[in-house]
Amino acid sequence: MESTVQNQSPDAAAPRPDLRPAADAVVRLLDGVADGRLGEPTPCPDYAVRELLGHLVGLATTFRDTGLKRLGATTDTAPDSALPVLDPDWRTALPDRLAELGEVWAGSEAWEGTTQAGGVTLPAAVAGRVALNELIVHGWDLARATGQPYDPPEAGLRVSYAFLAATGDDDPMRGTIFGPAVPVAGDAPLLEQVVGLSGRDPDWSAGTAA
Repeated sequence: MESTVQNQSPDAAAPRPDLRPAADAVVRLLDGVADGRLGEPTPCPDYAVRELLGHLVGLATTFRDTGLKRLGATTDTAPDSALPVLDPDWRTALPDRLAELGEVWAGSEAWEGTTQAGGVTLPAAVAGRVALNELIVHGWDLARATGQPYDPPEAGLRVSYAFLAATGDDDPMRGTIFGPAVPVAGDAPLLEQVVGLSGRDPDWSAGTAA
């Protein structure tokens, strides 16, 4: 991740994206997740819907603490160290964590200095963009897995696109956090371009899952 961090350090004067609309877009999906669908596949090959939801709880908690500079167990553990476990209270816990995440990064202090996420020390301004990208891409994963429409904020999509476009094929994040980019037409909707850059097939459906 270190080369990505160095290559993507934003200009200090760059506008700070608002994570709250992207978090809200994920929250709007939760009522459409029936208990009977928790075992169904998602675009993340190792995750069923329940693991994806558990991952969302974990990343919201991690990046909340990352923004607060509350470094410890939630920020120094790699996200792929274990398969996420979904707690029974996820229907209340996940919206709460997402709201906390958005509010923390709405403050200027979250974007200043250095912090930690996934055991990696990085500029806070980069960490905030990583968090935004995670929300947008995993929101698409959840929507596609559960057959729901998904409408993330365009401003967030633009930030996510810039973030992903800066990760080349030789970047350490390729093959770990992201797969190889999937080619998408240049005139495709911005969401499809972001999904392709994240290593996902924009045409994925549960019926095509292996």
